[in-house]
This record gives sequence, structure tokens and C-alpha cells, in this order.
Amino acid sequence: MSGTESTRHPSSRRLLRTAHTEEGISVFTDDSYPAPFYPFGPQGGFVVFDVRQKVPVNNNDPIPSFAETLPRCSPTGAVFCMSEIQPGGGSPMHRTQSIDYGMILSGEIVLALDGGEEKTMKAGDVIVQQGVNHRWINRSDAPCQLLFVMLGAEKMTLKDGTVLEEDVFKKE
Repeated sequence: MSGTESTRHPSSRRLLRTAHTEEGISVFTDDSYPAPFYPFGPQGGFVVFDVRQKVPVNNNDPIPSFAETLPRCSPTGAVFCMSEIQPGGGSPMHRTQSIDYGMILSGEIVLALDGGEEKTMKAGDVIVQQGVNHRWINRSDAPCQLLFVMLGAEKMTLKDGTVLEEDVFKKE
């Protein structure tokens, strides 16, 4: 067992990170199990694996710690994260200024939209979410893990000129 496995949180995923030496040789720079961050209590948490403020990225940029970070994407950036929502838990209704590519890793979850529509997603299902107002609800009896890549997007403007602003939940 490696030293990183001994500190593994039960719901975390292993994170490997690579980079280059000054001589250009590829190396592993991280092999860890980042602990989830539970800003809203035990019903749901996040692990942020990587955040970039702009794309294309500079692969020489130093990588800061993302511990206790909410997954928020800058309008020109990218975020790679995981969320775990416990049975009976969920998120508030929110909209991000991003396009989100997601996959259900385990369990099942209800995706509810502000127009009243709902769909149940199960392990293996994928979603491409285009800045819509939505919430996640776990109505099952097992935790649900969701994996996301979020890319910054332009603000959504309706035909009448109304701009749909980002409306995200915040850590209290």
C-alpha cells in the first residue's frame, strides 16, 4: 500500500498528475486521493481536480491546491471536478456560465430544470449542459457520483435581449 492510499477518503478518486522536468522528461508530480469538500453539509460534496483560468492552458503553470474549493469556471477557463450526492440530498437550483460535460459514475440522480422537466440519470449516462438553470436531486437509496468537465461560455442572451446571468450557490 502506498502512502497515498492510507489517507484515502472512502468516496474519493485517485488523482495522478504529470508534468515535465526542466530537461523535458515526463514525470508524475501527484498521486493522491483528494478529500471531498462538503460546503453545504454531509448531503453532498465536491472534489476539484483541476482549474484553469483560461484556455488554451499553459502546461508550465504551477498547480495550486483546490482543497475546499467550489467548482466554478471562469468565462475563459476550464474545471475538472467530481460531485457526490447522498441519498435524500441535492443541490439548489443554479446556472453556471459554462458548458458542462458530465457523466454519472455510480448511483442515480434526478436532473430537474427550472421549467419543471425532470430526467433520471444512471451510472454511465452522460449530459451536455449548456448553461441551463438546474438542480440535482438524489431520490435513491445510494450515493451518486458525477464527474464533470466545465468550460467557460459566453453569457446566454435570449432573442428579446435578456441576458441570463450566472446564478450559483455559494458557501455559507
